Amino acid sequence: MRNSRQIIGKRGEDQACRHLESLGHTIVARNWRHGRLEIDIISLLGHELHFVEVKSRTAPALAAPQTNVGAAKQHRLTAAALAFMNSGTRRLLPPDLEVFFDVVTLLFDGPDFEIEYYPQAFIPTYA
Repeated sequence: MRNSRQIIGKRGEDQACRHLESLGHTIVARNWRHGRLEIDIISLLGHELHFVEVKSRTAPALAAPQTNVGAAKQHRLTAAALAFMNSGTRRLLPPDLEVFFDVVTLLFDGPDFEIEYYPQAFIPTYA
Protein backbone atom coordinates (compact mmCIF):
# COMPACT_ATOMS: atom_id res chain seq x y z
CA MET A 1 0.00 0.00 0.00
CA ARG A 2 1.34 3.43 -0.92
CA ASN A 3 1.42 6.39 1.41
CA SER A 4 0.41 9.91 0.34
CA ARG A 5 4.04 10.90 -0.31
CA GLN A 6 4.51 7.98 -2.72
CA ILE A 7 1.23 8.80 -4.47
CA ILE A 8 2.27 12.45 -4.97
CA GLY A 9 5.71 11.29 -6.16
CA LYS A 10 4.21 8.91 -8.73
CA ARG A 11 1.75 11.54 -9.89
CA GLY A 12 4.60 14.03 -10.25
CA GLU A 13 6.73 11.60 -12.25
CA ASP A 14 3.77 10.82 -14.53
CA GLN A 15 3.22 14.52 -15.22
CA ALA A 16 6.95 15.14 -15.65
CA CYS A 17 7.10 12.40 -18.30
CA ARG A 18 4.14 13.89 -20.14
CA HIS A 19 5.78 17.33 -20.02
CA LEU A 20 9.13 16.04 -21.28
CA GLU A 21 7.42 14.11 -24.08
CA SER A 22 5.56 17.28 -25.10
CA LEU A 23 9.00 18.91 -25.48
CA GLY A 24 10.18 16.10 -27.78
CA HIS A 25 11.91 13.81 -25.26
CA THR A 26 11.69 10.04 -25.56
CA ILE A 27 11.50 8.36 -22.15
CA VAL A 28 14.19 5.66 -21.93
CA ALA A 29 13.64 4.59 -18.31
CA ARG A 30 11.74 5.49 -15.17
CA ASN A 31 12.93 4.81 -11.64
CA TRP A 32 16.14 3.22 -12.89
CA ARG A 33 17.98 1.64 -9.96
CA HIS A 34 21.47 0.47 -9.23
CA GLY A 35 21.74 -0.70 -5.65
CA ARG A 36 20.61 2.21 -3.50
CA LEU A 37 20.99 4.73 -6.33
CA GLU A 38 17.99 5.82 -8.40
CA ILE A 39 17.26 8.08 -11.34
CA ASP A 40 13.63 9.20 -11.65
CA ILE A 41 13.59 9.66 -15.43
CA ILE A 42 16.12 9.04 -18.19
CA SER A 43 15.22 10.56 -21.54
CA LEU A 44 16.62 11.16 -25.00
CA LEU A 45 16.30 14.38 -26.97
CA GLY A 46 18.18 14.18 -30.24
CA HIS A 47 21.77 13.31 -29.30
CA GLU A 48 21.27 14.32 -25.68
CA LEU A 49 20.81 11.96 -22.74
CA HIS A 50 18.94 13.59 -19.84
CA PHE A 51 19.02 12.35 -16.27
CA VAL A 52 16.00 13.95 -14.63
CA GLU A 53 15.26 14.38 -10.93
CA VAL A 54 11.58 15.01 -10.16
CA LYS A 55 10.54 16.89 -7.02
CA SER A 56 6.84 17.01 -6.14
CA ARG A 57 5.17 18.86 -3.29
CA THR A 58 1.65 19.74 -2.23
CA ALA A 59 0.56 23.30 -1.50
CA PRO A 60 1.31 25.07 0.68
CA ALA A 61 4.97 24.11 0.35
CA LEU A 62 7.34 25.40 3.00
CA ALA A 63 10.23 25.48 0.55
CA ALA A 64 10.54 25.43 -3.22
CA PRO A 65 10.92 21.82 -4.43
CA GLN A 66 14.14 22.54 -6.33
CA THR A 67 15.88 23.51 -3.09
CA ASN A 68 15.92 19.80 -2.24
CA VAL A 69 18.41 19.03 -5.01
CA GLY A 70 21.48 20.07 -3.09
CA ALA A 71 25.08 18.90 -3.30
CA ALA A 72 24.45 15.49 -1.70
CA LYS A 73 21.56 14.71 -4.04
CA GLN A 74 23.58 15.92 -7.03
CA HIS A 75 26.41 13.59 -6.00
CA ARG A 76 24.01 10.61 -5.79
CA LEU A 77 22.48 11.46 -9.19
CA THR A 78 25.93 11.71 -10.73
CA ALA A 79 26.91 8.34 -9.25
CA ALA A 80 23.67 6.79 -10.53
CA ALA A 81 24.25 8.27 -13.99
CA LEU A 82 27.77 6.84 -14.07
CA ALA A 83 26.35 3.43 -13.11
CA PHE A 84 23.79 3.74 -15.92
CA MET A 85 26.49 4.70 -18.43
CA ASN A 86 28.42 1.56 -17.47
CA SER A 87 25.36 -0.71 -17.59
CA GLY A 88 24.10 -2.97 -20.34
CA THR A 89 21.10 -0.68 -20.82
CA ARG A 90 23.38 2.13 -22.01
CA ARG A 91 24.68 -0.06 -24.81
CA LEU A 92 21.20 -0.04 -26.37
CA LEU A 93 21.37 3.74 -26.93
CA PRO A 94 23.15 5.66 -29.69
CA PRO A 95 26.86 6.38 -29.14
CA ASP A 96 28.32 9.83 -28.49
CA LEU A 97 25.44 11.25 -26.47
CA GLU A 98 25.87 14.51 -24.61
CA VAL A 99 24.77 14.12 -20.98
CA PHE A 100 22.62 16.59 -19.03
CA PHE A 101 21.25 16.69 -15.49
CA ASP A 102 17.79 18.24 -15.30
CA VAL A 103 15.22 18.90 -12.58
CA VAL A 104 11.44 18.99 -12.92
CA THR A 105 9.44 20.43 -10.02
CA LEU A 106 5.72 20.11 -9.44
CA LEU A 107 3.55 21.88 -6.90
CA PHE A 108 0.15 20.21 -6.52
CA ASP A 109 -2.90 22.04 -5.21
CA GLY A 110 -5.73 19.55 -5.35
CA PRO A 111 -6.22 18.47 -8.97
CA ASP A 112 -4.26 21.48 -10.26
CA PHE A 113 -0.50 21.73 -10.44
CA GLU A 114 2.34 23.99 -11.48
CA ILE A 115 5.26 22.43 -13.32
CA GLU A 116 8.72 23.90 -13.88
CA TYR A 117 11.45 22.34 -15.99
CA TYR A 118 15.09 23.20 -15.30
CA PRO A 119 17.19 21.79 -18.16
CA GLN A 120 20.89 21.53 -17.36
CA ALA A 121 20.06 22.29 -13.72
CA PHE A 122 23.56 21.38 -12.60
CA ILE A 123 26.92 20.32 -13.94
CA PRO A 124 28.65 17.63 -11.87
CA THR A 125 31.88 18.76 -10.26
CA TYR A 126 34.65 16.56 -9.06
CA ALA A 127 37.03 17.49 -6.28
